[in-house]
Amino acid sequence: MSACALRITQPAEARIVALLSPGSLITALAPRARTRLTTGLGYGPGPRHQLDIYSPFPRPEGAPVVVFFYGGGWEDGDRDFYKFVGTALAERGIVTVVPDYRLFPEVRFPSFLEDAADAVAWVQAEIDAFGGDPKRVLLMGHSAGAYIAAMLALDATWLSGTRAAGLIPLPRLRGVIGLAGPYDFLPLHTEVLRAIFGPPETLWQTQPIHFVSPAAPPMLLLHGALDRTVLPRNSSRLAAELRSVGCIAEEKVYPIIGHKLLVAALAFPLRFLAPVLRDSLDFIRHMETPA
Repeated sequence: MSACALRITQPAEARIVALLSPGSLITALAPRARTRLTTGLGYGPGPRHQLDIYSPFPRPEGAPVVVFFYGGGWEDGDRDFYKFVGTALAERGIVTVVPDYRLFPEVRFPSFLEDAADAVAWVQAEIDAFGGDPKRVLLMGHSAGAYIAAMLALDATWLSGTRAAGLIPLPRLRGVIGLAGPYDFLPLHTEVLRAIFGPPETLWQTQPIHFVSPAAPPMLLLHGALDRTVLPRNSSRLAAELRSVGCIAEEKVYPIIGHKLLVAALAFPLRFLAPVLRDSLDFIRHMETPA
């Protein structure tokens, strides 16, 4: 049956995604012969301040780098679940970093952005030891992780090097790949979201679309047409806003998949569902050439 003939319901999507969990057969069978995994590196003081690095094998020199932030509604998620992402990219010559970050209810906005900025600063300082080029860093994320990637890229507060930790100023990001990101999601419709993002008078500060400027890096915004968790209009609105100020913004909507299968399509047995990996790689390769 062709992908075009499929109609995947939300319960079926959840069952398929469950097959990617750590210890599952699909994850165990994922090819890793051309990658090397380094786990549990600390980028900060807490138990959630750790990251994993997926490096091409043999070790490259000056390879492009992707920092991938997972989703989970800012209250769930674990880097160990995303081996399929790190492996898929590392097999294709990209040094891939997957950090954990603190979650609600331990923290609220903007603490997870502070963690993510610390992780990116760590990458800039240390990634050359793993074959990556700190001047060729792209951010990538799914759902809440795409939100984090977009905020880091659009709001100069986070990667400016001016925070109390004394971070090294980062070079311009090569680009951002957002998978099903919430970029323009007011008003907030749940008590949890209101608790995470704070009082109404400051909510504008939480929206990536508010920080669009001509300084934004190129962005690839991917979405599933059947997504009912984060509506596709989030990507279309951000893409339109970026283009309105002269930035590069490419938007792709895949017809037969929803929210979770968008990222799951990066895994080797599910790539027939949508060319998420191919489109991401094309974008990375186009943007990685040093200035």
